[in-house]
Amino acid sequence: MSNLRKLIFISLLIAQGVVIGLIENMIPYPFSFAPGAKLGLANLITIIALFTMPKKDSFLLVWMRLILTTLLGGTLSTFLYSMSGAMLSYLGMLLVKKLGPKFVSIIGISATGGFMHNVGQLLTASFIAQSWSVLLYLPILSFFGILSGIAIGIAANYLLQRVDTLRRFQNEHEQHTHEKWSMH
Repeated sequence: MSNLRKLIFISLLIAQGVVIGLIENMIPYPFSFAPGAKLGLANLITIIALFTMPKKDSFLLVWMRLILTTLLGGTLSTFLYSMSGAMLSYLGMLLVKKLGPKFVSIIGISATGGFMHNVGQLLTASFIAQSWSVLLYLPILSFFGILSGIAIGIAANYLLQRVDTLRRFQNEHEQHTHEKWSMH
């Protein structure tokens, strides 16, 4: 894959992730009984990145999306929460992905990401509040994080199967990693 083609692909995914993230920030929280629970739609881009590019490129994508989203509509506080959630989510998804396609699906990896994102954010909240009691909120947020992760995993699965460009990048990535996740 040419460097220019790779940079364009990464840039387009970053742009899509930033736009999705900014739009999601404008949506009022739909769960009044779970303040702070969000759909995590920008994680769709992270999942796609995990299956279409090397780790270092997907890691760069996550960081660039975080930084740009913060610069365009966030604060230091939102950056800290987003960063801790995104990094723990990303690392959790990478670890679960190592189990391989025989043991876990894209949907399972995405659900892990939804759960770990909430863990990261609540750990940051615990640190800021200097109290572990914030973690008592984890069961409620976990439920929504896992549900959202499943929905995003289904969407990612659909896009990876139906969008030719994504399928081509995924096939090239699978040739380099010798892992077959695609279901054609």
